[in-house]
Amino acid sequence: MITIHRVKDLRAAIRQQRTQGKRIGLVPTMGNLHAGHVSLVKQAKELCDYVVTSIFVNPLQFGANEDLDKYPRTLDADKEKLVAAGNHLLFTPEVSQLYPEGLERHTKVITPALSELHCGASRPGHFTGVTTVVSMLFNMVQPDVAIFGEKDFQQLAVIRKMTRDLYLPIVIESGSTLRETDGLAMSSRNGYLSAEQRQTAPLLYKLLQESAEQIENGDKDFAAISAEANNKLTQAGFVPDYFNIVNSDTLSPAVASDSDITILAAAYLGTTRLIDNISVHLG
Repeated sequence: MITIHRVKDLRAAIRQQRTQGKRIGLVPTMGNLHAGHVSLVKQAKELCDYVVTSIFVNPLQFGANEDLDKYPRTLDADKEKLVAAGNHLLFTPEVSQLYPEGLERHTKVITPALSELHCGASRPGHFTGVTTVVSMLFNMVQPDVAIFGEKDFQQLAVIRKMTRDLYLPIVIESGSTLRETDGLAMSSRNGYLSAEQRQTAPLLYKLLQESAEQIENGDKDFAAISAEANNKLTQAGFVPDYFNIVNSDTLSPAVASDSDITILAAAYLGTTRLIDNISVHLG
């Protein structure tokens, strides 16, 4: 595996692979890699000849009171995992490389409406930061395929819309959510949880499962299902952000006639914000 920090060196390395007719895959990450990230790299290897993984803690997608400064940075351990997974190129740029004139003066890529729902409502500007940096990576690497995890379901939908709307010749693939043995979705932020909070955290997925089962059994009172789940989260010590039952394609509130439904959830345990989702296919 080679490690590259500068855009011009990245482009030169990719150009060399292109001349050999290789199919390029991209896995964008913010580092602190876990088994979920590694599974995306392995998926990219199955689909492509040459895999590029990026590690960049993107300041543009963090709000003023969020965890940018304390976001875990574990580059040496990340490199070991990527080498073991067979990754070919690691791109780790500095902030000054990607935003030379600063964040305020940098061109932004915005996906209206879809990026303002759910996490977008709770974290204004977050998805603008995501789509901006992902579009930059897409232009730098020009991959044939890019892979994102399904745990960030709304992010995946936003990136798919951006790719479609901008007519980018990139196939967006998704990787299944990997979970701990107790059901908690793997996340870099799980490391913030105290021992007691870590025992409580799997309840979020448990309630998603229970709610999905209610829907599968014919319950279409989505408001009542959400309210019940939020009450249980609160009683367990969470501070719910949202527990929304939506159409899987549009992410708008689900209606009784929908056959593909996703439940999106976000909640705080202490200062740690956890997100998760589950999809239900009816009929």
